Amino acid sequence: MTLADSPAFSGFSADDIAAARTFYADILGLHVTEENGMLQLHVAGRDVLVYPKADHVPAAFTVLNFPVPDIEATVDALVAAGVEFQRYDWTDERGINRRGGPLIAWFSDPAGNLLSVLQQD
Repeated sequence: MTLADSPAFSGFSADDIAAARTFYADILGLHVTEENGMLQLHVAGRDVLVYPKADHVPAAFTVLNFPVPDIEATVDALVAAGVEFQRYDWTDERGINRRGGPLIAWFSDPAGNLLSVLQQD
């Protein structure tokens, strides 16, 4: 057996699985299933595990990126759904980085995990 043949998947923790389920399913519109107290986010044929951790500390990096064809429309739709985008010195008033590289905007889930949408043609 070699790990190169393993169907690897990513995962990260949350301190409130119910709040995470609501956010990922109802706000982001992902297909979410729950088993053994953990969530599976089903995104474009890939699964991401969200597991409970009582002493959860949000990662200091982006844990999940969503490539989108139109970042402007996506940011608008997410803001309308109640998502607040992070503002940094290098982002515009909407939270979009326009200073090189792909257009990208960051936001957090209820556990403080950092997520992004980035424009990809």
